Amino acid sequence: MEPKKIVVIGVGGQGNLLATNLLGEAALTLGMPVVASEIHGMAQRGGIVESAVLLGDISSPIISPGESDVFLSFEPLETLRGLSKCNRKTVVITNTRSMQPFTAALGQGVYPPLEEIMSLIKSKIDKVIAFDGSALAEKAGNPLSLNMVMLGALIGSETIPISAADMKETISTSTKKAFLESNLKAFDLGFAAVQ
Repeated sequence: MEPKKIVVIGVGGQGNLLATNLLGEAALTLGMPVVASEIHGMAQRGGIVESAVLLGDISSPIISPGESDVFLSFEPLETLRGLSKCNRKTVVITNTRSMQPFTAALGQGVYPPLEEIMSLIKSKIDKVIAFDGSALAEKAGNPLSLNMVMLGALIGSETIPISAADMKETISTSTKKAFLESNLKAFDLGFAAVQ
């Protein structure tokens, strides 16, 4: 298989580490070579959380600047901040709902307008898939299922060789049963959003 380098980025509490783990589990189940790594940062305080999934025969677990094939982001400003991992051909999939950082909430910083953020992203990347994933998580009945929405969007973008059925099987066997129905619904909503 053609190697794929996927960066997953978000803010602490959005569930991007679980999404990364599920993606890795699905790849392992399918017999794909996979490496996953995490950088936690200030996750407990709403800070950036970055992880990576490398599929295929890849010798280094590090995604250097400009090397990501797919950039999956749970927050628009973090998408902009992480663009150094991308090149013009990287497929960027981003949630458009912001999570104001602590400094902006206190009036010590300014969160830029979404239109400005998206304009900057689109000026550097050829293919940007952007939608309000948080609204879809709420529609699924669990605002905390943004990670499942974004996984659905990733699989729906057909940028990696994992099917919706395979990903949903991993979600079914590896997430809490109490949230399974909303997780699967959130996945389906994310998948449909990019079709």
